[in-house]
Parts: sequence; structure tokens; C-alpha cells
Amino acid sequence: MKTKYIDLIEQTFDFPQEEFQLVENNLHFHGIDLMTLIRRYGSPLKFTYLPKISKNIQRAKKWFAAAMDKHGYGGKYYYSYCTKSSHFEHVLNEALKNNIHIETSSTFDIDIVEHLKAEGKISDSTYVLCNGFKRDEYVGKIARLINNGHKNCIPIIDNYEELDLLGNDIHGNFKVGIRIASEEEPKFEFYTSRLGIGYKNIVPFYENAIRENPQVELKMLHFFINTGIRDTAYYWNELLKCLKVYINLKKICPTLDSLNIGGGFPIKNSLAFDYDYEYIVDEIINQVNQACTEANVAVPDIFTEFGSFTVGESGGAIYEILYQKQQNDREKWNMINSSFITTMPDSWAINKRFIMLAINRWNEEYERVLLGGLTCDSDDYYNSEQHLNAIYLPKFKKDRPLYVGFFNTGAYQESIGGFGGLQHCLIPQPKHILIDRDSEGNLNTRVFAEQQTAGDFLSILGYNKPKVVQSKNMRKKPMVNRPLAIK
Repeated sequence: MKTKYIDLIEQTFDFPQEEFQLVENNLHFHGIDLMTLIRRYGSPLKFTYLPKISKNIQRAKKWFAAAMDKHGYGGKYYYSYCTKSSHFEHVLNEALKNNIHIETSSTFDIDIVEHLKAEGKISDSTYVLCNGFKRDEYVGKIARLINNGHKNCIPIIDNYEELDLLGNDIHGNFKVGIRIASEEEPKFEFYTSRLGIGYKNIVPFYENAIRENPQVELKMLHFFINTGIRDTAYYWNELLKCLKVYINLKKICPTLDSLNIGGGFPIKNSLAFDYDYEYIVDEIINQVNQACTEANVAVPDIFTEFGSFTVGESGGAIYEILYQKQQNDREKWNMINSSFITTMPDSWAINKRFIMLAINRWNEEYERVLLGGLTCDSDDYYNSEQHLNAIYLPKFKKDRPLYVGFFNTGAYQESIGGFGGLQHCLIPQPKHILIDRDSEGNLNTRVFAEQQTAGDFLSILGYNKPKVVQSKNMRKKPMVNRPLAIK
């Protein structure tokens, strides 16, 4: 009878896989010996494997190039990185090695763009696509970027008033895009996205506000739906609706030459993950090409804004099982040495699942368990995998440490979790390691951030701030009540 953890994995999945291998009963991730990493840096531990970022960018570029070549597509492809997925400098530095462009979401993104320009990592030819609802400060910084010569900065109009706000601050001509307020699936929490302008209103908006405006050039139509790019009748129907708007606009707006299909590529969340990226890209290019050919209009350049796909599969988290609690006849709780709420907030907030595997002791018997975090919050747990509706790990033994890894956690978790700030129940943010390879393929690791300390928390909370001592000769003057003058 096969009762070992390795038997369970091999019976359930096609294993080993490209990024996961087993070497002497210990898990390796992209050739990284995770037990060696633990022995060197301890746990809990977060890490980013930088080469995976470049690899995914190059994969997408290859798929689009192949599809465009196959269909004789006349436009170009531009890969943009959605910075909100991870704003960290090491992520941007790696991504920008691949001749990409940038999509921003809010005010301080522009400060990052200006920093990258000052360091020569991007230039005026780099497209900066400015999404999001734009308040005065965001508008002002977009204007500053354009006024300083960045003509390939394209603010994507989210609401009618933004055009006038931008026009007031920008000196000279500028390009814009318009975001479509897409209609979501019937089962979604809302019917129409809060972002963008409705399908039926885009052409009238162009005719009334842009066509006769000598300062503004419409270059791009932006399309994105919350459920992402999926091979469903719903997605293809929404894409066709978008193409109809593009075609109608293109017939009256010769400057329109780009279609931004947003992000939405899923990332691997299970060893049973199955998504045919090449087919999806091929079909998108085919449908755009076919619709434009039938309408006798030029095909658009294609922009994407992949965020999670760019950075998600580069990240991971490692925990040690500290203790096992038998709470009833059926439930065993394995307690990790950190918190799911603070280190993987999406697992708590939106019930997102990541790839979870034991790191060591694969050749031992397994058991069904629940995983619990250190906080006193009843929701600080991780109780199932998408493929099994349960968690199975090697049996807990007090004298044999057991480590578990969560993989493909590189998008959003640090920013949503408030990296470097207060954490729930003051459970510290773990040490964060960056992993890279040199030109000869050798692994290099360095500490990006140490685990938070009590001093870090006390400073944020105000306990370590110097106390204000009042001098004897600085006594408060008595307050004088004066009537409020009303005119």
C-alpha cells in the first residue's frame, strides 16, 4: 500500500514538473535547493526568483510574435508591465531588461517612472499607460511627465472630466486612450465595471470632446474584464463588442491605432493547472485580424498589461510546522510559524489558492491536516487545495522538523499585506530573499529585507518617538474666548 507523501503527489499529478523536482527527498524549485535556503536564512521566509520574471515576459512575446506571423497581422505587439502587481525596484529592474513598457495605476507610480528615467532604465520612447481614476495630484504628475518631454505617456481616460483636467495642466498636444466600461459576467457582483466609459457612449464622447480638440489625439482603446482572459463564450463575446467599438471609432478617427487588451493571464495555482496560452493568444489575434479585415480598417497595434503573469510565479513563502493540535476526532491543526493573513492576504481575503507542497520528508507517511497561522484571528487558516479539497502533508513529528512551501505568491501579497508596516496581531513580516543567476547560471542570493522586529513596530506605533518636554518658561497662555464674527 502506497502511503508516503511522494506516492500521493505522483498518483495525483504529473510529477516532477518544469519548476518542481525532488532531489534526495527534498523539494527543489527552479533548481533551488529549498532546504539549503532554509538552513542559511531560516524560516519563515519569503523569496523572489528573479529569472522567472524575464522568462514569462519572453514567453508572452514569443506567443504574440508567432500568432501575428501566422495570421499575417499588420500591427505590432507591446508588452507593458502592470506595476500595481509589485512595485519593488528589483521587480522593475528585472522586467525592464526585456524591452517592455509600463502601466501605472495611481499618483506615486509616476514618481517611480521618473526615478527609472533618471537612472536611464526607461526613455521617452517607453510607453507609460496611465490607468485609474485620476485626482488632481495624479493629473498633475502625468502632466509633468508629458511637459518634460515624455510624449509616449498616454493617460487612459476613465471619466469625462479627466480630459479637461489634463488639458488644463499639459502644455501643448498630448495623446490619450479611452477605457471601455466592460460588462461583467451575470454571476458577478456588479453588471458594469466602475472603470471607464460605457460602450455606447465612447463614439459620442470622441465626437463631442476630442475630434475638434486640436490639443488631443486619440490613440488607444482599452479593454479589460475582471474575470480575465479565459476561453469562454463570455470573453469572446465581450472582445467582439470591444472590436465593434474600435472599428466604429477607427472609421472616424484616423489617429486611433492601438488596442489595449489589458491583463488577465492566469498563473499556475495548482500542479494540475491547465491553460493553453498559445491557443488563447492565437485566437485573440485571429479575431482582431478577422474583424478588422471584414470592416476594411487597419488592424491595431496590440498592447497588454500583464501583472500577475509577469511577477506572480517568481514568488514563494516557506514556513515551519511548529506544533500539531488535535481538536476533535477528525481535525488536526498544524500551526505554522507565521500568519496567512499577513503574509498571504489573498488566501484570507478572496479565498485564493496557491501551490502548496512539503519541502522535506517526502519519503514518509502522510496525513490530512488543516494549517493555522499564529494570530488569534479565527480566519487565519489555510484549509484546502483547489484539486483535493484538503491538505495532505507528511505526518507531524516533534523531533523531525517539517517545512511547507507556498509558490507563485509574487503578485500583490506584499502591497496588500502592507510590506514594512503594521501587521495583524504584530506578527512580523518574514525575511525576504532575492534569488538570481549570474551569466554562467550560478545561483546568487541576498537579503532584501530582514524580518521585522519589536523596535520596528514600536516606532510605527509611536512608542519610540522622542517625548516633547515642555520648558518651564514655555507655560501655556490662558485661552481667551472671542465671539465668532458672522457677516
